[in-house]
Amino acid sequence: MASSLRTTSVWLAGEGQGKAPKRKGAGAEVGGLDRDRIVATTVRMLDADGLAKFSMRRLAAELGVTAMSVYWYVDNKDDLLELAMDQASADMSVPDVSDESADWRDQVRELATEYRKMLVAHPWVAQLVGRYLNIGPHTMAFSEAALAVIRRMGLDDRGVTGALNAVFQFVYGFATIEVLYRERCREAGVSEEDYLKQVMGVIAERPEFSKQYKEAAELVEARGTESIATIRDQDFTYALDMMIAGMEAMQAR
Repeated sequence: MASSLRTTSVWLAGEGQGKAPKRKGAGAEVGGLDRDRIVATTVRMLDADGLAKFSMRRLAAELGVTAMSVYWYVDNKDDLLELAMDQASADMSVPDVSDESADWRDQVRELATEYRKMLVAHPWVAQLVGRYLNIGPHTMAFSEAALAVIRRMGLDDRGVTGALNAVFQFVYGFATIEVLYRERCREAGVSEEDYLKQVMGVIAERPEFSKQYKEAAELVEARGTESIATIRDQDFTYALDMMIAGMEAMQAR
């Protein structure tokens, strides 16, 4: 059973943080190649072209080596994607959890904002969450900070996990929709602002829509003068504040 588990994650195999080639022998060092460079290039390619277009062969070509050279450092594509996910998590800063004078509410906001920024900067990560364990050192450092902040509320274990799920699953959903909208606009060859204007124009030309869906039409019209970025940030901040208010209410119980 233990052997089977190790094959499901590079981290369970105990090799996730290794810097030397996984396999020893002639040819292991190729053109200054190392695991850090491989992972960094993988992240850059995934950011630029997405998960669907990524392959070990394309990675090797980008590195200027053969595919077999890459396999000196990682066993397979799954292991590499796990390593790349954790590297993406390195972008997230964490609050000083040792500062007892800090307001846990502000620290929750900081953590949520950092998580959103990371998911938007690396859209492919959202597609891999849940598919892999994602228990690398950068990810776990962020998780430990989040856990420490939430525990300061004085909740029991069930309350802590519930609060963590509420905040970070909300952020995951919010950021994922944000990324999908941007991707849709990019594929359509229009800016996010122009896409919204087109939608609003169609709604305005269809009085039956405004009549049948009066509340939705009025809301869209009322926010029509704001930029997409402003709308997103306002909605994110307000929704997060509502969530924190709910956490305060649960804490008071």
